[in-house]
Amino acid sequence: MSDGYEPDAFGDGDGQDGTAPGQERTFAALPAAQGRGFAESWWGRAWLKALEDTALDGQQLKRGRRFAREGRVGAVSVRPGRITAVVRDGNESGYRSDVLLQELTEGQWDRFLDMAVDRAGHIAALLDREMPPHLVEDAAAAGVDLLPGIGDLDPECGCEAWDHCPHTAALCYQVARLLDQDPFVLLLLRGRGERRLLDELQVRIAVRAAGHGPSDAVDAPAEETGERAVRGVSAAEAYAAAGILPPLPPVPVLPGEPGPAPSLDTDTEPEPGVDPTALEMLAADGAVRAHRMLAEALSPRHGQQPVPPGLTPEQDAVRLAAEARPEPWIANRLATGSGRQRAGLPAAVRAWRYGAAAALTVLDEEWVPDAAALARARSRLAGAWEEDEAPGLRSERNRWTSADGTVQLRYGRDGRWYPYRKESGRWTPVGPSDEDPAAAWADATAPSDV
Repeated sequence: MSDGYEPDAFGDGDGQDGTAPGQERTFAALPAAQGRGFAESWWGRAWLKALEDTALDGQQLKRGRRFAREGRVGAVSVRPGRITAVVRDGNESGYRSDVLLQELTEGQWDRFLDMAVDRAGHIAALLDREMPPHLVEDAAAAGVDLLPGIGDLDPECGCEAWDHCPHTAALCYQVARLLDQDPFVLLLLRGRGERRLLDELQVRIAVRAAGHGPSDAVDAPAEETGERAVRGVSAAEAYAAAGILPPLPPVPVLPGEPGPAPSLDTDTEPEPGVDPTALEMLAADGAVRAHRMLAEALSPRHGQQPVPPGLTPEQDAVRLAAEARPEPWIANRLATGSGRQRAGLPAAVRAWRYGAAAALTVLDEEWVPDAAALARARSRLAGAWEEDEAPGLRSERNRWTSADGTVQLRYGRDGRWYPYRKESGRWTPVGPSDEDPAAAWADATAPSDV
């Protein structure tokens, strides 16, 4: 065997020897390992335990350790179900040595991959070239034994020994050093190369992101599949999959100002029911909002800010009227969309400009504070003015109104005070909210600048 050995005798993983591309890895011969153990990781030691518990002749193992320490193991080829190397004997002859390990079945791989996606930390550990014990334990619970046990490492050697000989033992000791560096070596030996494994994990992650459960969800009880339904991808899973999914694009640069809206004034007649002017307004509004959102996203500590609640269609109609300053005929449509009459839209626009959705809610809502909220409100009012300076106010629900019925403070559910004044027979917001009722009262009694 020794004299005829060629470096490429094991194949190069291009499919010519039956091995799929990417399903074989060849590792250059490692230097001598004098003065160090062969396995430092727990999974590397588990690999050697399987060897040492299986071999019948301890002297053969001892010689194999010496061969490995002296650097007599050549390049190691790893492929599904088999590791191969040429090991030089004491007389400098070389023997092709193989150690076989049973590949996992397709069903076992399905269970392993589903388990890994369910527990995002397992993916992160593998990408860090770690194999934590709980990964192996969870795999075993799914019916998948990753590490070999007694009798699982099956030797074949050109020296024609029927048990582990010094050559196959040396190969196993050397592979323990490779496993220390990269547990994907073990997974390849069990049947999946790193690239294929990560591709299959990516497919499963994408399926989960689309709202589908694990591949075996069809066999699970209805109540279980309902509980496991995925509504999105958790942050932990997304970060764990960072080495699998395509990289994110670079963070965009904030433009100096929003982009201009496109002009839809063309010679082509619009489709019935399509208003080009309204579309231009929506495009301009979208550009402004996108610019603002990007500026907020790039600001320091943005990730620690609470996510603002979404708007209802009625609230968004008021927002458009307040921010986009539409043409009168568009404002009429927005008034209808907001659930208001045209005459009621200006007060809603004012409220939005003073305090967005919170102020709009105070405009529309009248509520009865509970005992605790009412006590807080009265305490604030009592401490806002000197006794001889306090305005005469009558209270009803969450509203305190002046004696002449022209000025009002509204107490919001957020514990803030909102100033109102009656104009043309309608209560109209006249300033931003404030925690101090006296400050809000000053806005309510001052000339309106809106």
